[in-house]
Amino acid sequence: MLATPSGIPACPETGRQHRLAAQLTDMIPGAVTIRVSLTDPSQAWPHPHASAKGEGEGGETVALSRTTARVTARWVLRVWPEADWTRPHTFDLADATLIRSDLAVGRGR
Repeated sequence: MLATPSGIPACPETGRQHRLAAQLTDMIPGAVTIRVSLTDPSQAWPHPHASAKGEGEGGETVALSRTTARVTARWVLRVWPEADWTRPHTFDLADATLIRSDLAVGRGR
C-alpha cells in the first residue's frame, strides 16, 4: 500500500471496510448483513458464497444472483484475508464490521 510523505498509509484499513459496506449497500438494496463462507450449497467443491439478510425481526433473505453472491464473497474475502475462512462470517453493512457467524448473537446461522 502506498504511503503519504508522513508515513501514514494512503488508504487506512478501516476506510476499505467502510467503502466496501457502501458499495455492497448500493449493489444489494435492502441488505443489512452479508454472510460469507467458502461453502456454496450448489457446488461440491469449496467456492466463495454470500447470502444477504434484510431488515426486520427475522431478517428476510435478500435474493442474490449466483454472480452477485460470488463477487460479494470475493470482495469480503479480499478485505479480510487474515480471517479464519474455515468458518462462515457475517459482515454488518451498517458499521462495517465482520464477525464469525457462529459467534454472532441474535443472528441466524
